[in-house]
Amino acid sequence: MVEWLPVDHQVWLVLDVVDQLDLAVLTGWYARGGVGRRAYDPAMMLALLVYGYANGVRSSRAIERACHSDVAFRVICAQDPPDHTQIARFRKRHLEAFSDLFTQVLIVCARAGYVRLGIVAIDGTKVAANASIDATHERDWFAGKVAAMTDEAAACDAAEDALFGAGRRGDEPPDGMSGRGAAGRAERAARLRQCLDELAVEHATQAEHTRVQAQHATDYLAQARAGQPRRGRPPRGVDPVALAQAIAEGHAAKYGPEHRYTRRAAKAATTKAETAATEAETATTKAETATTKAETAATEAETATTEAETAATGQRGTPAAAADGKAGHKTGPRRNSTDPDSRLMPTRKGFIQGYNAQLAGSQDHFVVAADLVQDTGDVAQLQPMMAKTSHTADTLRPHRPDPDADHATIGTALADNGYCSDANLTADGPDRLIATGKTHDLTTAATTHPASGPPPEHATATQRMHHRLRTPEGAALYKKRGATIEPINGTLKDRGNFRHFLLRGLQACRAELHLAATAHNLRRLHNLLHNPQPAT
Repeated sequence: MVEWLPVDHQVWLVLDVVDQLDLAVLTGWYARGGVGRRAYDPAMMLALLVYGYANGVRSSRAIERACHSDVAFRVICAQDPPDHTQIARFRKRHLEAFSDLFTQVLIVCARAGYVRLGIVAIDGTKVAANASIDATHERDWFAGKVAAMTDEAAACDAAEDALFGAGRRGDEPPDGMSGRGAAGRAERAARLRQCLDELAVEHATQAEHTRVQAQHATDYLAQARAGQPRRGRPPRGVDPVALAQAIAEGHAAKYGPEHRYTRRAAKAATTKAETAATEAETATTKAETATTKAETAATEAETATTEAETAATGQRGTPAAAADGKAGHKTGPRRNSTDPDSRLMPTRKGFIQGYNAQLAGSQDHFVVAADLVQDTGDVAQLQPMMAKTSHTADTLRPHRPDPDADHATIGTALADNGYCSDANLTADGPDRLIATGKTHDLTTAATTHPASGPPPEHATATQRMHHRLRTPEGAALYKKRGATIEPINGTLKDRGNFRHFLLRGLQACRAELHLAATAHNLRRLHNLLHNPQPAT
């Protein structure tokens, strides 16, 4: 079989690397000796998964088919293909091992002289969950479903008690013979209750957050009326007209009614009030038009329903309204009944039901850290990802042929404006460049208004970062962000076919992300070994 494929084929590298890994975390699960058939070799099963994920073949059934028809897969399994159920169970059984195997593969890459950390780019990408967005509902929908299931179960129990007698199932064995039977709670009912409990907690949290925001808005308006200085942008929920009027009152109290500041503020308040009134009138007109259209549609729907009831024979009663939780505008928290851990994620092409995958990439395009979160935004993920990346650098250093080289430690971490905050800019850790705005705006500013020297003495953290990004050195360094992390995202999703998860649940999907990152790193190692590139 060695003659079936060229010596530089990717499958040989996968097999060689798997042979170097410490697979005690896998082999310790299996019994030694005893009765029963021998299990498939865990090293072979791992190689199948890694090679499959590296080439976009992720489904257990697709891997099974490839083991019969694809030469590389036949080489891995030595022409003894496992069943797709065994592949799927192996993947699900060893989820906790994939994070450790990800680190071990990185160590192999570092021993080969790769994983250069002079520049590290951090980015988030949305990955769809193994769940339909149509299965996402609000709290009332889950409460109605749970109540309906409970009522249905109670009615069914009462009917069976009347038919078979209390305490009997109807399929008991004859007298004198023992039998056992236990009805477990349905998995779907458990998921629905989990969603309902989480939504109750989130509703309470949301109410407290709304109360705090309202208090901040009230305090902000009070400071404006008193003529006191205010820091930052107005809190969410502050009415712009009320704020303009409060500023005018504050100027009048501080400078007098005839001061130019007071007159200017009063004019601005009047203009805002007139604009708001015009917008409200326009909105009212649109709402009236929409109401008229809705009433017309409701009348047409009622007419169609009446005609359908008349046409139906043997049907009586009024059709029940479908309580699917989808009608109307959704403003509250929602959960997915198929994968309760997944969340609605905004993307450039709309919303998806999925997760936010956080990746850190080295300047030679290896994934050095990966995590999966439920947060739709990235700002809270920078410090955890920098900590994971620093831990990776410390882990790899003893295994490098040149542990004291500059690329063995993190030089500069690059991130887009989704990670920009004062806390992230001032946190402990390695040097970082975080965009303070859109990339094209930063490029324009660096070209038309370049900066030099140190930032102003009393500048904020964001202003200091913006100043640095306008310097020729800062602008040139930040340009490397896209060229560092975007190829990794594109390769994972296109070559690795990693646009959606096969598993369900946050922990399982996080393990699958580590498996996909491991496969990516091996594919990258193979490309560099057979197509060497000059160091940058």
